[in-house]
Amino acid sequence: MAKAKLDGVVEAIRYKPDGEMAWARAYERRGAIYSDHVLLTREQLVQRLKSGKNFSVGSRVPQKGGTFEISMPLRLVQANGKDVLVTGEGTAERDSLKGIPAV
Repeated sequence: MAKAKLDGVVEAIRYKPDGEMAWARAYERRGAIYSDHVLLTREQLVQRLKSGKNFSVGSRVPQKGGTFEISMPLRLVQANGKDVLVTGEGTAERDSLKGIPAV
């Protein structure tokens, strides 16, 4: 089975005081290569996931350019009529991004 093509890799996040994700530090695929890190607001990340983009949690391998260690997928689920960001296969009532370092 072929690997799913990633559109982006989330490396770190920052939370708001209410526990919702404020922004994410990510790398986005630009053709055959990845961008330098970009800061995506929660709304920007949600829009990318809604449009069908495939993001995962990972970190860039030092001295290897566009090579990443990928740990788990980042998904968008619905809870009580609200968009919720989760990692892995679980569901949650609010953003549950286990495995992503908070900065």
